[in-house]
Amino acid sequence: MSFRQTFDGIVNKSKAKLKEYTDQQSSSSHSNAPPPVPSWSKPPQAPQQPQWYHPTPPIPTETHPSYAAPQPQTQPQPYWQPNFDPSLPVSAHFIQETGAHGWGNNESQNYTTSPANSFFTPHNQLVIRAIVNTNTPNDKYTSARLNTHQKLSRTRGFLTATVRAPCATGIWPAFWLLPAEPFTWPNDGEVDLFESWNGDCVNHSCLHWGHFNGEDWNKHRVIETDVPSMPEREVQIGFAWMQEEDRDGAPGKMIWYLDGKVVMRGDIPAGTRRLSDWRVIINVAMGGNVCAGKLPADGSYDFVVMGLSMWDSPFGGWEHFERDWGSAREGKTM
Repeated sequence: MSFRQTFDGIVNKSKAKLKEYTDQQSSSSHSNAPPPVPSWSKPPQAPQQPQWYHPTPPIPTETHPSYAAPQPQTQPQPYWQPNFDPSLPVSAHFIQETGAHGWGNNESQNYTTSPANSFFTPHNQLVIRAIVNTNTPNDKYTSARLNTHQKLSRTRGFLTATVRAPCATGIWPAFWLLPAEPFTWPNDGEVDLFESWNGDCVNHSCLHWGHFNGEDWNKHRVIETDVPSMPEREVQIGFAWMQEEDRDGAPGKMIWYLDGKVVMRGDIPAGTRRLSDWRVIINVAMGGNVCAGKLPADGSYDFVVMGLSMWDSPFGGWEHFERDWGSAREGKTM
């Protein structure tokens, strides 16, 4: 992907979000029978530290005597780890947003509460299923957009998830963060942990805040990570944050991880809402400006989420967080 394509995509997305949160949102619903379980679903795993995480070894004390010997780390504990039990409604863990109004980006999907579009599997996975049926008179494009009831809730912590994303023309899966409503966008901030546009097999890690004018042109940070095998495998998402105080605009640090590797870092921008008041959003959009106006072919497109958890510390502890901070790249400005 060229820089111009990336720049245009970020600009289009930013304009879309700005319009989305200034326009009046409509709502609708759609009901169908629950869809079958994806054939590649895996059996549930007991809560545990993800196996993909391999902390960077500490610097040896014999060659760097100024460093103290590493202390044993307390095993991180999850403070939120939802059970995607198929006997529960999706609404048990998520706010289900609805509407077919384009979401400020000329998107084509109608977000519904239908169990055809979002459901928990017998293997304790969340599935957001975007469905395209151009032979129907109405609701040719349906999907789901879910916000967690749970907020990040703490001044510091670690969010993890394993996802398997659809990669196709006209499809835009996203796993991201926004402050709890009511909020002002983009002033209060936005953090994008995983999103892939139009089947590009690229993960776009983003941070947005402030306004969109000549003075605030640089209030965006982005790193693109090529994931050519995205259609064939699961991707591991991680996000660690450390904020000094539980107040809006307090100083702090954020680190984005992908498949256990550091991909981006960013300071918590002044003026943004305190991170403890943010929620996770998971959705699949279709068409729109970000997908260059292209629409997906008839069929279904599953965005599967498993292992969604919030932890009291990163794996390896906060000392490892500081080492990662020292090696991480700042996102690029627009």
